[in-house]
Amino acid sequence: MTEDYYQTLGVNKSASKDEIKKSYRELAKKYHPDISKEKDANEKFKKISEAYAVLSDDTKKAQYDQFGSTGFQQRYSQEDIFRDFDFGDVFGDMFGDDIFNMFFHGGGKRNQNRGRDLAYELEINFEDAIFGCTKDINIEILDSCDECKGTGSKDGKLDSCDECKGTGQIRLSRRTPFGVFSQVSTCNACGGEGKSILHKCKECNGTGRVTKNKNVKVKVPAGVGDGAKLRISRGGEAGVRGSSAGDLYVILKVKPSEIFEREENDLYLHVPISFSQAALGEDIKVPTLEKDVNIKIPNGTQSGTKFRLKGQGVPYLDGYGRGDLYVIIDVLTPKHLTKEQKKLFENLKKTEEKKSLIEKIKEFAKGLK
Repeated sequence: MTEDYYQTLGVNKSASKDEIKKSYRELAKKYHPDISKEKDANEKFKKISEAYAVLSDDTKKAQYDQFGSTGFQQRYSQEDIFRDFDFGDVFGDMFGDDIFNMFFHGGGKRNQNRGRDLAYELEINFEDAIFGCTKDINIEILDSCDECKGTGSKDGKLDSCDECKGTGQIRLSRRTPFGVFSQVSTCNACGGEGKSILHKCKECNGTGRVTKNKNVKVKVPAGVGDGAKLRISRGGEAGVRGSSAGDLYVILKVKPSEIFEREENDLYLHVPISFSQAALGEDIKVPTLEKDVNIKIPNGTQSGTKFRLKGQGVPYLDGYGRGDLYVIIDVLTPKHLTKEQKKLFENLKKTEEKKSLIEKIKEFAKGLK
């Protein structure tokens, strides 16, 4: 599904969390398969649920707004979108985990033993953010126990859970004003694993995980900005006794450039030139991201004049095209003149037209329009 999530829920991009929640509640009641008689109700319910799972989560919403629909779904599978999401916050226990069964046919049930998500701040140079790079980071993390292979069992043997009979789920049915709904919840006895341990591993005390120092490679795409979040799927803490690992979110802190200013995908460069260069014109060399290029300064150039170098800016994250580089001219007023320079300016002053200050202001204003 690559449609606009905001459009799916019928809300604006600036909608608040409460507005998004309200819209989802109304649409979910309308299209839930156990209530609606429309033929495509099941598919519509899936679409609005997916949209709500993303837009109600601050991290996923920020990623969606940054990368767009296509870019977001290249990074998130549907299971990732719904992982650890609590629909009970919207409908109490009306729907519960039944939504997850609808999407994953029982394989997408939430697991309370899943590992925690982690965050790591990574500082990179301005050039690394522009061109992309690969960085190695070292983090202390709860990782899978080598002694028991993450099972938590000394001999690796696990018995079936007596409470859920090995399914990892407890199913309950209840009658509501909207009809009879089945609720599937995670088994509290085994945490949804369907297994129990006879003899705990001494190394990890039956948790299946121990603290380790772990090296992680972080691939930074070209064109990222300061504050961007990169998600490394299952790069977070290991889950209890082999449960799925959490995710690692790498938050980028980009050092500013010494000469370039960045606004989204465009760059701005201030270039100082002398009075004579501005008055007479000249070809000058200016730096870009890759190399120096020549630009022509026409005679009579004013301070603040912009020259656009198309396609010399920051690459777009989707890999197609780049922003522009704007060269802004700053005409420098000399502070200290030699006798010869002072005499030349005095002779220039004599040749200038004698106009009133008001007339000069009006002419200058016309030139700006």
